[in-house]
Parts: sequence; structure tokens; C-alpha cells
Amino acid sequence: MRTALKKSLLVLAVSSAIIAPVANATNGYFAHGYSTKEKGVAGAGTAYSQDSLASATNPAGMAFVGERLDVGAAIFSPSPRSFTLTGAPNPGSFVNASPGVEIESEKDFFLIPHFGTNWQMDEDTTIGLAIYGNGGMNTEYNASDTPGGAGVFGAGDAGVNLEQVFFNTSFSKKLDDKQAVGASVIVAAQRFLAKGINSFGGFSLDGANLGNNTHSYGYGVGLKIGYQGEVSDGVRVGVSYQSKINMSEFDEYAGLFAEGGDFDIPSTYNIGVSFDVGSSAMIIADVQRINYTDIASISDPIQQLINGSCNPSPAFGGTGPAGAGCLGGAAGAGFGWNDITIIKVGYQVDVDDTTYRVGYSHSDQPIPEDQTLFNILAPAVIEDHITAGMTMRLDNNQEFNVSGMYAPSASVKGANPFDGGATQIEIEMSQWEIQAGWAWKH
Repeated sequence: MRTALKKSLLVLAVSSAIIAPVANATNGYFAHGYSTKEKGVAGAGTAYSQDSLASATNPAGMAFVGERLDVGAAIFSPSPRSFTLTGAPNPGSFVNASPGVEIESEKDFFLIPHFGTNWQMDEDTTIGLAIYGNGGMNTEYNASDTPGGAGVFGAGDAGVNLEQVFFNTSFSKKLDDKQAVGASVIVAAQRFLAKGINSFGGFSLDGANLGNNTHSYGYGVGLKIGYQGEVSDGVRVGVSYQSKINMSEFDEYAGLFAEGGDFDIPSTYNIGVSFDVGSSAMIIADVQRINYTDIASISDPIQQLINGSCNPSPAFGGTGPAGAGCLGGAAGAGFGWNDITIIKVGYQVDVDDTTYRVGYSHSDQPIPEDQTLFNILAPAVIEDHITAGMTMRLDNNQEFNVSGMYAPSASVKGANPFDGGATQIEIEMSQWEIQAGWAWKH
């Protein structure tokens, strides 16, 4: 009976993880953590792994979690996602909003499933599979909320939707009782939709594939490697690196993203440490780096449209559109994001059959002040996460896990480059999440 139940839940979890949309922009558009346990300590886990989603952070840690199955889901709310205009807009400012009036995005709740399993091939070797979302961006601004019902950019309802899912197949090998190495092959799939931005058509090399098209899909394969080990009694260290994942182009948005619709996934690396505190508690800490400047469509600034790199259409004073800096060009304008470093610290303690967790993380701000216009579509300004969680051991083979996250409101305010700073655009977001999961262990 138990085996049949596990098989049924495995099929359900895998199916749900594949088909469910992911919109979980926390550290830029990366998730603040992956497994329920890891999220309870603010996403820290490079040096200490606790379940079969460990490969999402450090595949070496799969050597220490044993044979197990983890399934669960999160309810995530990035609300509000909003922007406010100050100053007196003019026809060339592109932004259609009443000064001082906050305009909020729709769709405040998202269901995000996850799944992981780990098979013990022999005493020192495991093979695992984890399916999870890496993050996302989602906004939807109703045209009816803007002056004249014209839309945020004067082209109707506006917004974007980026969804990503990762299939992480891992291999880990113990070097001895306290050290292990691991590697993962990651198959990534993503889809994207944008609407209400066709007013930028005079700056696009492919105006037919700028916006208001169907969802576009991209696929790619990457590699993650890691090490984890106890270097002295109660002290563990870990490192991991994930390669840049080259994705197939979003053909339907070849006139929006740089390099003809290219939207790859940036490289990341983690360094972590954990310390035992007495016989029942532990401090876990990570430093994570996300290299957004790997990707032109994410990191190129919007100023490429007006600094001479793009010769726009006659409607905007040019003879084009032509030039590498135009939307869709080899150096086309993008969201202007910076690389970010995230520091994560968590504490957990065992009390009888329950483990309690708390955590805090702080990230650099990915969005510069002069990049707020395009980032109305992607206001990923969150810098801080406060987390808590617990594990309740139900018997020798089962456990229930829960975690919660609150990200206090953060904002970035900067000048609109299209009107010489006559208007200021402030983008803002806060978030909360509740995640729960069940685990079966051998």
C-alpha cells in the first residue's frame, strides 16, 4: 500500500511540476531557495544538505541525504508589484500614468510545486532527480487603470510572463565518510509572453516580433558541479557552480530581446559553511553570486535606444530602425540588471521530534536607478528575505515540512531617460510565500 501511494504521488508531483507556471522572482528572477527545509533557513544549503532537492543548490550534498522522496508546493504572492510616476509626462516619455497614482499589477497568487527523489545506488553513490522552478517574472497592468484607458505604454494591457522549469539529474560520490563530490545535468525549459509594448516598435529591428504574440518557448542544457565535506568536527564547507545555460531563442520575441530573441540563463556559484551549535542546533550560511551580466538581454541598459547605438524610425527622429543597440540587435537594449551577491544565514534546532528553522538573506539590488522604465515590466527589486520553517518527523520513514517567507517592500526610483528626467518612475514590490511538503525515507 505504501509503495503504491508513493508511486501515485511521484507521478502526480512530476506532472504538476512540469505543467504549473512559475512566477517566483525573489533574487532578481532566481528563487531564494528550493526545498522546503532550505527555504526555512533563507535558502542556505551549500555546505549542509537535508533532502532530495539538494542538487538544486549543491549536487554533492545528495551523497548525505539518503534514499528519499520529497514532494510539495508553495503559495507565492508578489504583491504589490507596482509603479508610480512623478513629474509631468510628455508624449515622448512613453509612460502613460497619472502622476502620484500607484498602478498595481494583477495576479497576486501563484501555486509552485516541487519534486525530488534520490536513489542510493551503493553505499557511496547516488543518482537523483529534482524538478523545480528557478524563478520568474510576471506582471499584468490593465489598460483601464491608466489615463484614457490607453495602457501603461499606450498600447493596451501591458505585462510580461516568464516561466522556467528545471529537470536536474544528479550524480554524487562519497570520497570518504565525510566528503563528497557531485554533478548535475540540467535540462531547462522556459516560456515567455509580452504585451502592450508595441509603442517601442520604432526602436525594434523586428517589430512584428516585439510583443502581443503567443507564448514563445526555449530549451537548453547546463551543468552544475559541487563539493561538500566536514573539515573538522561539526564544521562543514561546500562549493558549487552552475554554468551559463544557452537556451534556444524566443523567435516570437526576436524584436524585443537582444541578439534576435536570445534569453539565456546566467551562471551562478555558491560558497557555504555550517557549524554545529551544541548537540542539537546548527548555523548554516551561504554566499551566492548570480551573473546577470552574462546575458545581454537582461543586462544591456535601455539607454542603448537613445545613445546613438540605435537609429530609430522617422517617428522618433531617425531613418531606421537600424543599429546594434536597437531592440533585438546584437547589443540591443534590455533591462539593465547588474550582477548580484546574496548572503544567506540560517539557524535550526532539534527539539524532540521537531526541527525549527529561522533565516535571513540580503541581496544586492539588481536594478539601477536609471533602469526603472523597462523594469515596470519586471520590478524585481526585493533585497531582503525573512524566513522560518519546521520539520515534524511522523515516524521512521515520513516527515512533514513547512516554511514561510516574507520579503519586506523594496523600491527603486529613477529618471525616465526618454524625457530628460522630467518624470521619475518608482517601481516597488513586496512578497510572501508559504510552502509545505511531505517526505518518505528508506
